[in-house]
Amino acid sequence: MNNTYYVPRGGLASQSTPLQGRAVFTDAYAFIPAETFSDIVTSYMPHWVNTRAWIIARPLSGFAETFTQYIVEVSPNGGSQTPDTDPSAQSVLFIVDGEVTLTMDGKKHEMGAGGYAYLPVGCKWTLDNASANSATFHWLRKRYEHVDGIDAPDAFVTNENNVPAREMPDCNGVWATTRFIEPDDLRHDMHVNIVTFQKNGLIPFEETHVMEHGLYVLQGTARYLLNQDWVDVGPGDFMWLRAFCPQACVATSDEPFRYLLYKDVNRHPKFAPFGTP
Repeated sequence: MNNTYYVPRGGLASQSTPLQGRAVFTDAYAFIPAETFSDIVTSYMPHWVNTRAWIIARPLSGFAETFTQYIVEVSPNGGSQTPDTDPSAQSVLFIVDGEVTLTMDGKKHEMGAGGYAYLPVGCKWTLDNASANSATFHWLRKRYEHVDGIDAPDAFVTNENNVPAREMPDCNGVWATTRFIEPDDLRHDMHVNIVTFQKNGLIPFEETHVMEHGLYVLQGTARYLLNQDWVDVGPGDFMWLRAFCPQACVATSDEPFRYLLYKDVNRHPKFAPFGTP
Protein backbone atom coordinates (compact mmCIF):
# COMPACT_ATOMS: atom_id res chain seq x y z
CA MET A 1 0.00 0.00 0.00
CA ASN A 2 1.39 3.42 -0.97
CA ASN A 3 -0.15 5.87 1.47
CA THR A 4 0.32 9.61 1.27
CA TYR A 5 0.94 11.76 4.35
CA TYR A 6 0.96 15.55 4.29
CA VAL A 7 4.06 17.00 5.97
CA PRO A 8 4.32 20.66 7.07
CA ARG A 9 7.60 22.32 6.09
CA GLY A 10 7.41 25.60 7.97
CA GLY A 11 8.84 28.70 6.38
CA LEU A 12 7.11 32.07 6.40
CA ALA A 13 4.66 33.50 3.90
CA SER A 14 5.81 36.56 1.96
CA GLN A 15 4.48 40.04 2.66
CA SER A 16 2.55 39.89 -0.63
CA THR A 17 0.55 36.81 0.42
CA PRO A 18 -3.13 37.76 0.89
CA LEU A 19 -4.64 36.86 4.23
CA GLN A 20 -6.86 33.83 3.69
CA GLY A 21 -8.66 34.03 7.00
CA ARG A 22 -9.45 30.32 7.33
CA ALA A 23 -8.47 29.83 10.99
CA VAL A 24 -11.39 29.56 13.43
CA PHE A 25 -11.64 29.20 17.21
CA THR A 26 -15.06 28.83 18.82
CA ASP A 27 -16.52 27.46 22.04
CA ALA A 28 -17.24 24.16 20.26
CA TYR A 29 -14.30 23.62 17.91
CA ALA A 30 -11.03 24.99 16.57
CA PHE A 31 -9.91 24.83 12.96
CA ILE A 32 -6.17 25.30 12.37
CA PRO A 33 -5.44 25.42 8.62
CA ALA A 34 -2.25 24.12 7.04
CA GLU A 35 -1.03 27.60 6.07
CA THR A 36 -0.63 28.56 9.75
CA PHE A 37 2.21 26.05 10.27
CA SER A 38 5.01 28.59 9.91
CA ASP A 39 8.42 28.82 11.55
CA ILE A 40 7.29 31.52 13.99
CA VAL A 41 4.74 29.31 15.76
CA THR A 42 7.02 26.37 16.52
CA SER A 43 7.99 25.37 20.05
CA TYR A 44 11.11 23.79 21.52
CA MET A 45 10.92 21.13 24.19
CA PRO A 46 13.13 20.29 27.19
CA HIS A 47 15.82 17.66 26.56
CA TRP A 48 15.20 17.54 22.78
CA VAL A 49 18.02 18.60 20.44
CA ASN A 50 17.76 19.73 16.81
CA THR A 51 14.00 19.39 17.15
CA ARG A 52 11.01 21.69 16.90
CA ALA A 53 7.26 21.12 17.26
CA TRP A 54 3.97 22.61 16.26
CA ILE A 55 1.75 22.17 19.34
CA ILE A 56 -1.75 22.03 17.90
CA ALA A 57 -3.80 20.85 20.90
CA ARG A 58 -3.40 21.25 24.65
CA PRO A 59 -5.82 20.90 27.55
CA LEU A 60 -7.96 24.01 27.97
CA SER A 61 -10.46 24.42 30.79
CA GLY A 62 -13.99 24.41 29.39
CA PHE A 63 -12.86 23.15 25.98
CA ALA A 64 -11.02 19.90 25.12
CA GLU A 65 -9.29 18.73 28.29
CA THR A 66 -7.87 15.25 27.77
CA PHE A 67 -4.96 15.40 25.34
CA THR A 68 -2.07 17.18 23.68
CA GLN A 69 -1.06 16.80 20.06
CA TYR A 70 2.21 17.87 18.43
CA ILE A 71 3.72 17.68 14.98
CA VAL A 72 7.41 17.13 15.64
CA GLU A 73 10.22 17.78 13.16
CA VAL A 74 13.56 16.17 14.06
CA SER A 75 16.60 17.36 12.11
CA PRO A 76 19.60 15.10 11.42
CA ASN A 77 21.38 14.15 14.65
CA GLY A 78 18.33 15.28 16.57
CA GLY A 79 16.14 13.55 19.12
CA SER A 80 15.94 13.00 22.84
CA GLN A 81 17.15 10.66 25.54
CA THR A 82 14.53 12.11 27.94
CA PRO A 83 11.58 12.78 25.66
CA ASP A 84 8.75 13.20 28.18
CA THR A 85 9.11 14.73 31.63
CA ASP A 86 5.56 13.78 32.73
CA PRO A 87 5.56 10.30 34.33
CA SER A 88 1.75 10.07 34.05
CA ALA A 89 1.69 10.53 30.26
CA GLN A 90 1.12 7.80 27.69
CA SER A 91 1.91 8.51 24.04
CA VAL A 92 1.23 7.54 20.46
CA LEU A 93 3.78 8.35 17.74
CA PHE A 94 2.83 8.27 14.06
CA ILE A 95 5.63 8.82 11.54
CA VAL A 96 4.75 10.75 8.37
CA ASP A 97 8.18 11.49 6.88
CA GLY A 98 11.78 10.31 7.15
CA GLU A 99 13.22 7.72 9.48
CA VAL A 100 13.74 7.57 13.24
CA THR A 101 15.11 5.05 15.70
CA LEU A 102 12.73 4.49 18.60
CA THR A 103 14.21 2.63 21.56
CA MET A 104 11.66 1.22 24.02
CA ASP A 105 12.84 -0.48 27.19
CA GLY A 106 16.18 -1.18 25.52
CA LYS A 107 14.82 -2.55 22.22
CA LYS A 108 15.43 -0.57 19.02
CA HIS A 109 12.81 -0.09 16.32
CA GLU A 110 13.63 1.51 12.98
CA MET A 111 10.53 3.42 11.92
CA GLY A 112 9.61 5.11 8.64
CA ALA A 113 6.48 6.67 7.15
CA GLY A 114 3.36 4.91 8.40
CA GLY A 115 5.13 3.72 11.55
CA TYR A 116 2.97 3.70 14.69
CA ALA A 117 4.06 3.25 18.29
CA TYR A 118 2.09 3.08 21.53
CA LEU A 119 4.13 4.05 24.61
CA PRO A 120 2.40 3.30 27.93
CA VAL A 121 2.99 4.98 31.25
CA GLY A 122 6.29 3.80 32.69
CA CYS A 123 7.80 2.91 29.33
CA LYS A 124 11.42 4.03 29.03
CA TRP A 125 11.94 5.34 25.53
CA THR A 126 14.24 7.48 23.44
CA LEU A 127 14.07 8.73 19.86
CA ASP A 128 16.90 9.60 17.48
CA ASN A 129 17.31 10.65 13.86
CA ALA A 130 20.62 9.27 12.59
CA SER A 131 19.76 9.86 8.92
CA ALA A 132 20.86 12.70 6.66
CA ASN A 133 17.30 14.06 6.32
CA SER A 134 14.72 15.48 8.68
CA ALA A 135 11.95 13.27 10.06
CA THR A 136 8.43 14.28 11.08
CA PHE A 137 5.92 12.56 13.33
CA HIS A 138 2.68 13.20 15.18
CA TRP A 139 2.93 12.87 18.93
CA LEU A 140 -0.29 12.48 20.93
CA ARG A 141 -0.21 12.41 24.72
CA LYS A 142 -2.84 11.72 27.38
CA ARG A 143 -2.66 11.27 31.14
CA TYR A 144 -3.40 7.56 31.66
CA GLU A 145 -6.46 6.76 33.81
CA HIS A 146 -5.79 3.61 35.83
CA VAL A 147 -8.73 1.39 36.81
CA ASP A 148 -8.49 -1.13 39.65
CA GLY A 149 -8.60 -4.67 38.30
CA ILE A 150 -7.58 -3.73 34.75
CA ASP A 151 -3.95 -4.08 33.71
CA ALA A 152 -2.17 -1.21 31.98
CA PRO A 153 -1.67 -1.78 28.23
CA ASP A 154 1.58 -3.02 26.71
CA ALA A 155 3.88 -1.07 24.41
CA PHE A 156 3.83 -1.98 20.73
CA VAL A 157 5.19 -0.86 17.36
CA THR A 158 3.57 -1.47 13.98
CA ASN A 159 3.02 0.21 10.62
CA GLU A 160 -0.20 1.29 8.97
CA ASN A 161 0.62 -0.97 6.01
CA ASN A 162 0.41 -3.97 8.33
CA VAL A 163 -3.02 -3.10 9.77
CA PRO A 164 -5.96 -3.74 7.41
CA ALA A 165 -8.58 -0.99 7.28
CA ARG A 166 -12.02 -2.15 8.41
CA GLU A 167 -15.00 -1.10 6.34
CA MET A 168 -17.86 0.50 8.22
CA PRO A 169 -21.17 -1.35 7.90
CA ASP A 170 -23.58 -0.66 5.03
CA CYS A 171 -21.34 1.83 3.22
CA ASN A 172 -20.17 -0.14 0.16
CA GLY A 173 -16.53 0.31 1.13
CA VAL A 174 -16.41 4.10 0.89
CA TRP A 175 -15.75 4.54 4.65
CA ALA A 176 -13.12 2.55 6.54
CA THR A 177 -11.14 2.85 9.77
CA THR A 178 -7.63 1.61 10.47
CA ARG A 179 -7.78 0.62 14.15
CA PHE A 180 -4.46 0.02 15.88
CA ILE A 181 -6.21 -1.02 19.11
CA GLU A 182 -9.32 -3.17 19.48
CA PRO A 183 -12.29 -1.01 20.57
CA ASP A 184 -13.22 -3.39 23.40
CA ASP A 185 -9.72 -3.51 24.92
CA LEU A 186 -10.52 -1.72 28.18
CA ARG A 187 -6.86 -1.39 29.08
CA HIS A 188 -6.77 1.56 26.69
CA ASP A 189 -8.37 4.91 27.48
CA MET A 190 -7.58 6.56 24.15
CA HIS A 191 -7.65 5.56 20.50
CA VAL A 192 -5.58 7.04 17.69
CA ASN A 193 -6.87 5.69 14.38
CA ILE A 194 -6.83 6.57 10.68
CA VAL A 195 -10.17 7.20 8.97
CA THR A 196 -10.46 6.91 5.18
CA PHE A 197 -13.27 8.02 2.87
CA GLN A 198 -13.42 7.44 -0.86
CA LYS A 199 -14.89 10.19 -3.07
CA ASN A 200 -18.46 11.07 -2.07
CA GLY A 201 -18.18 8.88 1.02
CA LEU A 202 -19.76 10.52 4.04
CA ILE A 203 -20.64 10.39 7.69
CA PRO A 204 -24.39 10.05 7.17
CA PHE A 205 -25.54 11.76 10.37
CA GLU A 206 -24.38 14.49 12.73
CA GLU A 207 -22.14 12.66 15.19
CA THR A 208 -22.70 14.15 18.66
CA HIS A 209 -20.86 12.30 21.42
CA VAL A 210 -18.88 12.52 24.62
CA MET A 211 -15.47 11.85 23.02
CA GLU A 212 -13.13 14.76 22.33
CA HIS A 213 -11.45 14.72 18.94
CA GLY A 214 -8.29 15.80 17.21
CA LEU A 215 -8.48 15.30 13.41
CA TYR A 216 -5.44 15.97 11.24
CA VAL A 217 -5.96 15.66 7.48
CA LEU A 218 -3.28 13.43 6.00
CA GLN A 219 -4.58 13.34 2.42
CA GLY A 220 -7.46 14.50 0.22
CA THR A 221 -10.27 17.02 0.68
CA ALA A 222 -13.75 17.13 2.17
CA ARG A 223 -16.58 19.32 3.34
CA TYR A 224 -16.61 18.92 7.12
CA LEU A 225 -19.41 19.91 9.48
CA LEU A 226 -18.08 21.48 12.67
CA ASN A 227 -20.93 22.37 15.01
CA GLN A 228 -23.14 24.39 12.61
CA ASP A 229 -20.43 25.35 10.10
CA TRP A 230 -19.52 23.50 6.89
CA VAL A 231 -15.78 23.96 6.32
CA ASP A 232 -13.67 22.99 3.29
CA VAL A 233 -10.72 20.98 4.61
CA GLY A 234 -7.61 19.57 2.96
CA PRO A 235 -4.12 18.19 3.60
CA GLY A 236 -2.45 19.63 6.68
CA ASP A 237 -5.61 21.10 8.20
CA PHE A 238 -6.36 20.29 11.84
CA MET A 239 -9.75 20.14 13.57
CA TRP A 240 -10.06 20.14 17.33
CA LEU A 241 -13.50 19.23 18.67
CA ARG A 242 -14.93 19.63 22.13
CA ALA A 243 -17.13 16.86 23.53
CA PHE A 244 -20.62 16.84 21.97
CA CYS A 245 -19.64 19.10 19.08
CA PRO A 246 -21.75 17.90 16.10
CA GLN A 247 -19.71 16.66 13.14
CA ALA A 248 -20.17 15.06 9.73
CA CYS A 249 -18.31 15.09 6.42
CA VAL A 250 -18.51 14.45 2.67
CA ALA A 251 -15.29 13.49 0.83
CA THR A 252 -14.76 15.63 -2.29
CA SER A 253 -11.44 14.60 -3.88
CA ASP A 254 -10.70 11.88 -6.41
CA GLU A 255 -7.99 10.60 -4.07
CA PRO A 256 -8.97 9.23 -0.64
CA PHE A 257 -9.78 11.67 2.14
CA ARG A 258 -7.82 10.44 5.16
CA TYR A 259 -7.27 11.82 8.66
CA LEU A 260 -5.52 10.87 11.88
CA LEU A 261 -8.15 10.72 14.63
CA TYR A 262 -7.77 10.99 18.41
CA LYS A 263 -10.56 10.22 20.87
CA ASP A 264 -10.77 9.46 24.60
CA VAL A 265 -12.61 6.20 25.36
CA ASN A 266 -13.48 3.45 27.88
CA ARG A 267 -13.65 5.48 31.09
CA HIS A 268 -16.35 7.06 33.23
CA PRO A 269 -16.65 10.84 32.79
CA LYS A 270 -15.13 12.76 35.66
CA PHE A 271 -17.12 14.97 38.03
CA ALA A 272 -14.26 17.49 38.11
CA PRO A 273 -12.08 18.97 35.37
CA PHE A 274 -9.62 16.51 33.92
CA GLY A 275 -6.54 16.13 36.10
CA THR A 276 -8.20 17.45 39.29
CA PRO A 277 -7.87 15.09 42.27
